[in-house]
Amino acid sequence: MFGKKQTVADQLVEVLVQAGVRRIYGLVGDSLNSLSDAIRRNDAIEWVHVHNEEAAAFAASAEAQLTGELAVCAGSCGPGNTHLIQGIFDAHRSGAPVLAIASHIVSTEIGTGFFQETDPKRLFEQASHWTELVSSPGQMPRMARVGIQAAVGKQGAAVLVVPGDVLEAEAENETGVGHPIAGRVLGAPPADVIDALAERINSASRVAIFGGIGCAGARDEVLQLASVLNAPVGHSLRGKESLQYDNPYDVGMSGLLGYGACYEACHEADLLLLLGTDFPYRQFLPQKNTVQIDIDPSRLGRRTALEMGVAGDVGATIRALLPKLSPKKRDFLDSMLGKHSKELDRVVDAYTHDIDHLTPIHPEYVARVLDEEAADDAIFTADTGMCCSWIARYITPNGRRRLLGSWVHGTMANALPQALGAQMLDRGRQVVSMSGDGGLAMLLGELLTARTHRLPVKVVVFNNSSLGMVRLEMLVAGDPPFETDHESVDFAAIARAAGLHTVRVEKPADLRAAMREVLDHDGPALLDVVTDPDALELPPHITKAEAGGFALAAGRTVLAGGVGQMVHLARTNLRNI
Repeated sequence: MFGKKQTVADQLVEVLVQAGVRRIYGLVGDSLNSLSDAIRRNDAIEWVHVHNEEAAAFAASAEAQLTGELAVCAGSCGPGNTHLIQGIFDAHRSGAPVLAIASHIVSTEIGTGFFQETDPKRLFEQASHWTELVSSPGQMPRMARVGIQAAVGKQGAAVLVVPGDVLEAEAENETGVGHPIAGRVLGAPPADVIDALAERINSASRVAIFGGIGCAGARDEVLQLASVLNAPVGHSLRGKESLQYDNPYDVGMSGLLGYGACYEACHEADLLLLLGTDFPYRQFLPQKNTVQIDIDPSRLGRRTALEMGVAGDVGATIRALLPKLSPKKRDFLDSMLGKHSKELDRVVDAYTHDIDHLTPIHPEYVARVLDEEAADDAIFTADTGMCCSWIARYITPNGRRRLLGSWVHGTMANALPQALGAQMLDRGRQVVSMSGDGGLAMLLGELLTARTHRLPVKVVVFNNSSLGMVRLEMLVAGDPPFETDHESVDFAAIARAAGLHTVRVEKPADLRAAMREVLDHDGPALLDVVTDPDALELPPHITKAEAGGFALAAGRTVLAGGVGQMVHLARTNLRNI
């Protein structure tokens, strides 16, 4: 320690290194000074400087989701913590094992309304499995290890709150060597539950499967189950990368971003198996004839009425179940596969052919070209909003690609910082941020982070000068768009000034070459594509009330003098509507 006695901060860093942590994302600040100094003096770990603590948490979340291992971020007292919380909420709701180090004001001033004082413990409790205050050096290193185990064992965020003076205090205990971090118990339910589940499945003539993120690592088992039952397999957005590719039973995705025959399969089956999904939209589930299998018992039955709820790991449960199942005929599966093919022709291909003359550029076409030009092992991140639709419908998984987004928390501005975290893991792997202009504008400073660390992340901006998803929500509700549109912004010019290689595209004929140029660039690069704000993704099952609202909004816009806008909107969406 170069003549210095070991501090609590030194000890904390040593514990993190023992746990396999190789970097901490954050923004330095006075209450974190002793921690950043400890990192500076430790060759086994690095500090990744970002430009907003929110981005630090998003980056850590991306790293944790991609590796399944602990990732760490840090924020200084007061505003540093309140910036951090948005990304921590997202990490926690995504089940990402993230430890946040939230420094606090000097311990003797806590409770006095001191400069920058907040209450981090109360602040982070809703956004974590575990949040605790280290009030004395004697609590370390045990508290750090408890926090780490909470994040990894419960799969979510844990927050270690440490006052700045405690971090710089002399350590009182030996650090020790630590212990391996234990993850979740991945087991099957008891034999009697397996027997009851098998009996229920065998008594149904038509079975459908709807899988989510809980099927990650159990793809082979799910496909074996579908093979025995001749069951159509649908998936949530989080289940897409595990279940969609090379799947002869695939019938697409349900929900607001859905496509294909997943909705019909779920509703027409005699029995629906929900596997590892906490899909939140009740209106897309049949609310009957459903069995749910999930590793977290608290999720059972909270989205739909159940015939049976089974607590267990999806893969282990299916392996125990398969020997007890009787094969089923293909009639139901073949019917759903036929409907799925027709729906794909109608929805997914609606805007991606015969577009060479259409300007502004259709965003669906941008996503299709990106899908074709991107690497087979690329990592894609998507901003919340319309970009979720484009990644859901047009980016093709293959078992090597990864898809990240704020799928549960649904916050804006997640794509770029998540891409930064993904790129820090592997500078040689292609990472693409599918950024909306609204999301990019929120954390625009993270372009500087890409430049600072020379991260070769590629940012594809869907620049429609509009908050497209909010615009659609207003139309469906029967309201004309209000405060959703803004003046055009040249993001290529901004990024170029920040030191990135940039290309701006306004004509479809120029898109593919520009995409190739940006993806091939050796360093951070941004492709700014001017896209059509009236190319609105519509849900696959829009209700009469929603359709009426859409028509009412059109009428109101026409009466307000916006007939040109609505004529363009009608032409743009004619094939989908």
